[in-house]
Amino acid sequence: MTGVALIIAFVLAIIVMIVAISKFKVHPFLAIMAVSLILAMMAGIPFVDTVKPDGTKVSGIPTVIGAGFSGTFSSIGIVIILGALIGSVLEKTGAALKLADMVIKVVGKKRPELAIELMGWVVSIPVFCDSGFVILNPIRKALVKRTAVSSVAMTVALSAGLYISHVFIPPTPGPIAAANTLGVGDNLLLVMGLGVVCSIFPLIAGLVYAKFIGKRVKSADEVTDNGEVTKTYEELVAEYGKLPNGFNALAPILVPIILMALGSISSMAGWTGVLDIACQFLGKPIIALAVGTIFGVIQLATAHKMSDFYNITNETLKTVGPILFVTAAGGVLGKVISSSSMVAFITQHAEVLSAVGIFFPFLLAAILKTAQGSSTVAITTTAGIIAPLLGALGLASPVKTVLCVMAIGAGAMTVSHANDSYFWVVTNFGDMDPEQGYKTQTVCTLIMGIAAMVEIFILSLIL
Repeated sequence: MTGVALIIAFVLAIIVMIVAISKFKVHPFLAIMAVSLILAMMAGIPFVDTVKPDGTKVSGIPTVIGAGFSGTFSSIGIVIILGALIGSVLEKTGAALKLADMVIKVVGKKRPELAIELMGWVVSIPVFCDSGFVILNPIRKALVKRTAVSSVAMTVALSAGLYISHVFIPPTPGPIAAANTLGVGDNLLLVMGLGVVCSIFPLIAGLVYAKFIGKRVKSADEVTDNGEVTKTYEELVAEYGKLPNGFNALAPILVPIILMALGSISSMAGWTGVLDIACQFLGKPIIALAVGTIFGVIQLATAHKMSDFYNITNETLKTVGPILFVTAAGGVLGKVISSSSMVAFITQHAEVLSAVGIFFPFLLAAILKTAQGSSTVAITTTAGIIAPLLGALGLASPVKTVLCVMAIGAGAMTVSHANDSYFWVVTNFGDMDPEQGYKTQTVCTLIMGIAAMVEIFILSLIL
């Protein structure tokens, strides 16, 4: 099967995958792998490795699947694990709370919605948004009591901040996976930088909508007093004994960024000798995040919690395991696509896709996100599909490729609803019912996704 027929088969395969995941609750790993196998057969990839008359070797389906799976693991597996481990350490030692406190001091208590949004944005860089909301929700409640601001506005603002960095800024696993899949994994500094820039429009949109909807929706804790004792910030700090200082809290995040920056600077400046070797070695994401992990271990030791390190590591591996396997499955699908004749056909008709350009990864990620709920699955799956099509989409340059990563992230936040675990975290901890959740969380993620895509499109015209 070739040409238009193969593209139609591909579209149908994606629809089948979405239906299997969302309606029939098939695990994304199994759904993606099954669709990859079926698509490989329909694309005419041979069942076993063969050799053409001219001596060209053609990989069979088992080889293609194995290459796609192992290639993804070898390129991003360790990076994802270390990034998640850093987040777990920050959560355990109270460094996440310290980061939140630092944001409040910068923004001030007179702008609580902005403070809680930026707090969430910072904390969710290393910590999953679900965990981040649970961690910061007591502070949100304390700020509501102190400032008498709308509880719903604070809930939406916190959710927005957490969600934005979750889909845009490494070391969150989704952006790391997408960057590696699309071939810019060694330039994570650029991904981080543009992730920060691309956060501006959605941060503004999220804040404006939070204030808007906070005047129109009232949560249960605003309507009645349920007698719950809200902990003050001081009480929360006391539970950790003593929070780490600002440097220790920032070091696991800041040091890897600095090391990756030195790696990029060395390449651009043309440094040579031992200095260049050192910068290139330490600037690789795996090594940089390993150094960040060491700073996290030091933080654990300083907090006298080294006895918890084994359990923290074990729980982290349990958390990232499914992400790694789904990511690898997305790599298999991408490998199947690149091994078929579809890429060549699309390349020959590039003018059709070039009209869609940067919006194609956004739309695909948005469809996958809305259908199956997980932003990380949407990001990794979309990246696997888009990887062999970058040239046809006109997104092959490093900056354009990173913008493609951002477009995928924007789509992966559009939209959060009942099939998304984060929807229920925000709704339940925000004392809202599902209907209110749709008015707040779902609509806000739609607005932020569109706002982000508008900014990304503008940047694509400039950069």
